[in-house]
Amino acid sequence: MKSLTIWGDVDATARIVSSFNPRTSSAGVILPLGALLCGMSLSASALAEDSIEKDQTMPTVQVKDVAEQEGGSSDGYQATSTRVGKVTQDPHNIPQAITIVTNKLMEEQQVSTLREALRNVSGLTFNAAEGGRSGDNMNLRGFYTFGDIYLDGIRDTAQYNRETFNLEQIDVLRGAAAMLFGRGQAGGVINQVSKIPKLYDFNRVNLSLGTEDYREATADFNKKLGETTALRVNLMGRHEGSWRENPVTGAEPEINRGGIGASIATGIGTNNQFTLSQYYLKTDDNPDYGVPFDNATKRPTEKFPVNYFWGIDQNFDESETSITTLTHQYRFSRQTELRTTLRRSSYDRAYWASAPSNTTPPDADGNSPKTRKTDTENLALQSDLSTRFEAAGMRHQLITGLEYLKEDSDRWGLKNLGTTTAPIYTPDDVSGPPTTYSGNNYAFYIQDTVEFVPDWSVMLGTRRDQLDAEYSSLTSPELDFGEWSWRTGLSWKPSAESHYYLSWSDSFSPTADLYQLSGGEYPPERSQVTELGAKWLFMEGDLAFRSAIYRADKEYERNTDLESTAAILTNKRRTDGIEFELAGRITPDWEVFAGMALMDAEILEVAQNRNATTGVVTSADPRLQGQRPRNTPDYTFNLWTTYKLGGGWKVGGGLETKGERLVYNPSTTNANSLFTNGQFNPNTAEAYQRWDAMLAYEQKSYTVRLNVRNIFNETYYDALYDNGGFAVPGPERAFILTTEFKF
Repeated sequence: MKSLTIWGDVDATARIVSSFNPRTSSAGVILPLGALLCGMSLSASALAEDSIEKDQTMPTVQVKDVAEQEGGSSDGYQATSTRVGKVTQDPHNIPQAITIVTNKLMEEQQVSTLREALRNVSGLTFNAAEGGRSGDNMNLRGFYTFGDIYLDGIRDTAQYNRETFNLEQIDVLRGAAAMLFGRGQAGGVINQVSKIPKLYDFNRVNLSLGTEDYREATADFNKKLGETTALRVNLMGRHEGSWRENPVTGAEPEINRGGIGASIATGIGTNNQFTLSQYYLKTDDNPDYGVPFDNATKRPTEKFPVNYFWGIDQNFDESETSITTLTHQYRFSRQTELRTTLRRSSYDRAYWASAPSNTTPPDADGNSPKTRKTDTENLALQSDLSTRFEAAGMRHQLITGLEYLKEDSDRWGLKNLGTTTAPIYTPDDVSGPPTTYSGNNYAFYIQDTVEFVPDWSVMLGTRRDQLDAEYSSLTSPELDFGEWSWRTGLSWKPSAESHYYLSWSDSFSPTADLYQLSGGEYPPERSQVTELGAKWLFMEGDLAFRSAIYRADKEYERNTDLESTAAILTNKRRTDGIEFELAGRITPDWEVFAGMALMDAEILEVAQNRNATTGVVTSADPRLQGQRPRNTPDYTFNLWTTYKLGGGWKVGGGLETKGERLVYNPSTTNANSLFTNGQFNPNTAEAYQRWDAMLAYEQKSYTVRLNVRNIFNETYYDALYDNGGFAVPGPERAFILTTEFKF
């Protein structure tokens, strides 16, 4: 049975109780039933009785559901709760586009990594590794997300490869979000939501085997330790080979990863709750840089077979991530809550990878090495206060908070040990002293949402960030920025099933993305996003559909390594887009998750680069004005759907498709190589379609599931090197058989 604790007014409680559907129920109709169930679940404590007498409301309601007792997700493909807006909300009520990838969706697709999970997010594309940014590296609505990845609302800034075994869901808040999260980009925020302890026992173990030596084991154990205390432990170990290999040595890209996520919570469902968690992830991969582009065809090379791998066995990508978090939630009343989080995180990573060549086939030496070593230590303190009240006859939902983030990072290159004998590098083979970064970010914010007349509300929020940082690099200035960010929106909710909104938000980034050269003579990057959207609920709330049309502008775009002297890539660019998304149940047996994004992106003003050493200013080629920015296709579409056939059998399948994507350096001063007969002709990854399928047999105590990826074995390129040198092909056809045990 599922245990759901609801803090709120009687209307909210009544909505939950009615058919376990909080969105579409009429509170006036089911209030007597809700009140009756509230009374039946009252605590016998004097504190609870006093609260009822004073407020005439029930502070805690517990609703039971079998699916979640067994460790599953009760929401299916449609999430009904998120904290991406700093407080617990139904995403249907947020006046901004949001996509939520649920745990059930990830399970049925046999998703293991954050990157694979984000294939379900329309308008998102993948960048390949380079420039110290290897790891999870995405574009959203055409804008970078390097510094916009979060874990439970706190910046998860280091560049590493993230796993999903300890995640309950992934929230993608689209659009500028600096008012809520601080410095960032125009595309949006990717927030990972960790699994937390529950007040009931369940155990789940998954064992998977697949082609290309795929082996994975995961476990999810939850134990109730007391009336309000529980412990949860998640474990993961995985090995993956590849269909690509070095024809000389037989070396192939590999993934070897293991991790643990453990958390203990006490005071669950009370006014005073503490949660302590520890997350640890270790990776030991052989990285894949993909294949080069052909300078003549402007497409991925066909001079060598696509399954050729230029790496060698001595290549490595090793990392250790450790994150310790303490969270305290204190509820002063049913309307007011204070949530404080303290986190210490450590990220150590080193890699040595062989780059591919368009002229030289793979060999045993692994030429053109790409190397990096980084050690990052972060300390974050975040405190959020939320309250509801009435003033001047209007309802208010006020949130305010303080944040502090301390970031320290050291970065090295690795020594050149030569290539003729394929030397064995180690993470300790650093070259000289590190480039260091030390930053302190202080922030406060306040936002109020006011229902000024029935069904109409306005939201207004502001945030102040003060960033003080120092680089050791001579070409990198000290950073001392104080910036305001804003967010506003107008909402009309004529019924529980419909929400129409107009919103505006902005963001800033003085460092382009974390630890990058700022260029002190330039103002911070600024982004503004205007969005008009609608959200509807159908099938008595079981099916959610949303649509949004937006304009996103970004100025003074910077994206360059610390060692570089040029910092501005474009002075201004824009993405106009429209999105559609469908999530939930069409019938009790038929579920669907689908999204489509249409994007019209354009460089409005070309870069003006100032050499940090000489001060010389050079302008990018003026012909680049009006061109489509990098890795921003005209369209993306994703679909996943399943149907229960009866007798425990379930069948499913899906499609991922993206339009062609361009890759080039938009700050180049002479772009002759990008034009052919006067026509813009940069390196291009062709449009592709990837089809997947699933067949499952589900019983109460076990499930057997077969996943088939890339059914038609299409060759496609899903990750692109930032400046256009390489493209990484997606996996060929793969089969994965998973058995899940529940006890």
